[in-house]
Amino acid sequence: MLPHGVFGEFIGTAVLILLGNGVVANVLLKKSKGEGSGWMVIATGWGLAVMAGVFTAAACGSEGQLNPAVTLAGAIISGDYSKVPWYIAAQLAGAFTGACLVWLHYLPHWPETPAADLKFACFSTSPAIRSPLANFLSEVIGTFVLVFVAEAIFSSAVAASGPVAGLGPWLVGSLVWAIGLGLGGTTGYAINPARDLGPRIAHAILPIPNKGGSDWAYAPIPILGPLLGGTLAALLARVAIS
Repeated sequence: MLPHGVFGEFIGTAVLILLGNGVVANVLLKKSKGEGSGWMVIATGWGLAVMAGVFTAAACGSEGQLNPAVTLAGAIISGDYSKVPWYIAAQLAGAFTGACLVWLHYLPHWPETPAADLKFACFSTSPAIRSPLANFLSEVIGTFVLVFVAEAIFSSAVAASGPVAGLGPWLVGSLVWAIGLGLGGTTGYAINPARDLGPRIAHAILPIPNKGGSDWAYAPIPILGPLLGGTLAALLARVAIS
C-alpha cells in the first residue's frame, strides 16, 4: 500500500506542471491567444500554478511539497526520510503527466510553431547564457530562497502572529512569483528537479513535429542545483528558524 500523501504529491505536481508549462506554451506557441505576452505573464502564471498545485495536493492528503528539493529539505529538518523515495517518484510521475497534458491541450499549435527551442521551452528549462557553473549557482540560489523562505512562512514564530489558516499556499505561490521575477532570467528558474526532468522526458518521447533535441547535456544542472540549494537551506533552517 502506498504511504499516505503519495497521490496528493502526484496530482498536485500534475496540476503545477499543467498550469505552469501551460502558461509558457500560451506565451510562446504560434497562434495562441497569449502569444508574445511576455515574462510577467509567465512568472505570474507559475506563481499561481504553484498555489493551485499546493492546494490540490493538500486536499488530496499530502503536504503539498511538489518538489524533490523541498521533500529532501523537509526530511533533513525532521529527520524522517521514510516518504522521500515515494514522494519523489510521485512528483516525477505527476510532472510527466502534466507535461503530456500540456502537449495534448495545445495539440494544434505544435505544427504551427517552427522554432524547436520555443517548443522545448514549453517543457523544460534552458539557460539564457550557457555557462554551467553560473547556471548551477543560479539554481542553487533560487532553490535556497524557495526552501528557506518557505520554512520561514510556515515557522512557529511567524504562525504566532500570522498567517491565517489556508493562506500558506498563496504565500508560497507569491514567493515563486518573486523568484521568477527576481532570479528567473538566468536559467528559467527550474528550482525543482521534478519540474524539469519529468517534462524533459515527455518532450523526448512525445510526437511533437520538428521538436529538436531535449538538451540532456544540460539536464543535470536543474536536478543537482536545486537539490544542493534545498539541502543548504534546510541545514540553515534547522539552526536559524524557530
